[in-house]
Amino acid sequence: MSNEGLVLVESPLPGVFVLTLNAPKVNALSTAMLSRIHYLATDLTILNARAVVITGGDRLFAAGADISEFGGPEDAARIGASFHAALNAVASLPCFTIAAVSGFALGGGCELAMACDYRIASTKAVFGQPEILLGIIPGGGGTQRLPRLVGASRAKEIMITGRQVKADEALNIGLANEVVEPDALMARALELANSVASGATVATGLIKRAVDEGMQTDLAQGLALELELFEEVFHSTDSQIGVASFLENGPGKASFTGN
Repeated sequence: MSNEGLVLVESPLPGVFVLTLNAPKVNALSTAMLSRIHYLATDLTILNARAVVITGGDRLFAAGADISEFGGPEDAARIGASFHAALNAVASLPCFTIAAVSGFALGGGCELAMACDYRIASTKAVFGQPEILLGIIPGGGGTQRLPRLVGASRAKEIMITGRQVKADEALNIGLANEVVEPDALMARALELANSVASGATVATGLIKRAVDEGMQTDLAQGLALELELFEEVFHSTDSQIGVASFLENGPGKASFTGN
């Protein structure tokens, strides 16, 4: 299978792109697949994607890194760098990203899901960071993204025990945002993606930037960033459309252009 075939790409709705992981057996996140994810995230930024859905199969989302590539410290450095480059590119997409998760999302698969803005899980979804069972630690962002979602203490417990987290618990602790039946997973993901894609997507990107960058600093710097981006958003066409529509027709009636 070529590098291109490892991730299938389609655009079922205007501005909405679906990336489907497509590696045989367990959707292992090999360095080749990570390279493809990195390339596609960069490409979708250039294409001005308005919403992106990342998914896998019904039985599994992604079972983790390709362990056959593991070796010594030099291999670890190379693999870790590939994970960080790919997943940071996903996290940095200036549009709303949704992980549609069914079956296992373990190790790197869980890390990929956490790099997205929103996680919709089927009732069959299972999350986890089981690297401890190999005598290693998460290397694709798990030690940083998981505690930001579920809190430090619970994240440590999940990673140190290596246990699996089923969909209902994932929802309760904030690892998943919502849970649906398996046959409703993609319909719900596309419904949400389409709703966001038809909205004020310039503002969406700036909200992401304000939250993500603001969380890396203190409150004063975060508020300064918000003020900067609040001014910037008024350069967009959609801000003019939205304000004018509100004054004329009330809230929720604007037809945005994505500009």
